[in-house]
Amino acid sequence: MSAMSKPARSVLVTGGSRGLGLGIGRHLASEGYRVIAVARHDSEDFARIRAEATATGPGALLFEPCDLGDIDALPGLVQRIRQAVGPIYGLVNNAAIGTEGLLAIMHQSQIETLVRLNTLSPIVLTKYVARQMMSEQEGRIVNVSSIIASTGYSGLSVYGATKASMLGFTRSLAREVGRLGITVNAVAPGFMDTEMTAGMDDAQRQQVARRSALRRLPEIEDVARMVAFLMGEGGRNITGTVMTVDAGNTA
Repeated sequence: MSAMSKPARSVLVTGGSRGLGLGIGRHLASEGYRVIAVARHDSEDFARIRAEATATGPGALLFEPCDLGDIDALPGLVQRIRQAVGPIYGLVNNAAIGTEGLLAIMHQSQIETLVRLNTLSPIVLTKYVARQMMSEQEGRIVNVSSIIASTGYSGLSVYGATKASMLGFTRSLAREVGRLGITVNAVAPGFMDTEMTAGMDDAQRQQVARRSALRRLPEIEDVARMVAFLMGEGGRNITGTVMTVDAGNTA
């Protein structure tokens, strides 16, 4: 990744090479941000969208490879990004895995992997990014949670626990860094058509849609717009809260 001359604000998006993370990154780039997508591997969709974003502007989409489950690698990741693009204005903690399994028979290694990537990794990454934001006296942090953090879902108890942890983290960190001009919020999407819901058949999707007030599933772009709102001027006095985007599933 090389430094760019565009005077855009830089936003780091984890899990940004596919799914929801890619949708968030694409939308932020379209609004003029310089987006650094962090993931283990690039993807064909990301390469195509990156080329489009760079060609059309006003923002840009960059890729930085990193295994976010490797906690010891996170300080170096933040340092490399800072050296390449300058101050990090925004952080979107989106990367997560949604391994299904009944707790009673789930292998301990699976539990540890879920907690490491979904909870420990974003907390440690935020620690090092927040240090830079504190020196700049500004910054926006958005943690991607899930409605499952509050509603629960059979077979996703560990996943639900990790997503609930992001809510407590959001509220407490908002109080820690607010006086320094940094906002911290969470976005809680409902069920969407992403890789994490690929196991749901049409009947299950329709059942979820029927339970929603708007009788439909939210789309990736809906969540991306909410993240962009929190990054922009509209979100400057919003902190320590959870923005639910679920088409009224939890209404």
